[in-house]
Amino acid sequence: MATAAAGIRARIRPEKVDHPWPEPGEKTSWTDDEENEDEDPNLPFGGKVYLARKKKPDTLLVRILEALAVIGVILFIYYSYYHFDNLHFHVTHFYAHIGQSHAMHLVGQRYLYGKGVNRDMDKAMEWFRYAADRGHPHASHNLAVGHLQGYRTDVKDKGEAKELLKFAASKGVPEAEDALNRMCPYGDC
Repeated sequence: MATAAAGIRARIRPEKVDHPWPEPGEKTSWTDDEENEDEDPNLPFGGKVYLARKKKPDTLLVRILEALAVIGVILFIYYSYYHFDNLHFHVTHFYAHIGQSHAMHLVGQRYLYGKGVNRDMDKAMEWFRYAADRGHPHASHNLAVGHLQGYRTDVKDKGEAKELLKFAASKGVPEAEDALNRMCPYGDC
């Protein structure tokens, strides 16, 4: 009976237990090298710490590209600070070419007043026409007023100018309402 109980105890609680951590007081090596007295097995990763490898220096091409990028940013900051009107015109002109009606109107305003570009009434009226065709109310007003003041536009007659002013007034442009009241003082428009 004693031998059967010892056999059961041995199966339930074996004498030697295989586990990855050391028994208290037992010395083990936590690296593949020989014993190292500086290692502390209580640390995470068993005392093994893999340090970052030394980075290879950048190639000459990478250094040149970084320097050119920094110089480009500095030049752009200089240009945007001292030549803001010109920069604004070119950015707005880009948006006008991709079809933004408000940008088209702003390009027309820039040509009309000569801000950031040489003053050119014909180009201003051309850009106002582009914006008016896309439904911009202020551009419709400016195109009609330009025609009524004698600038060269592609507005056919006074009737088309009235239609442009009516459209602008219907969209809430107060200057267009005032221009319509001056054109038609008795409300016959």
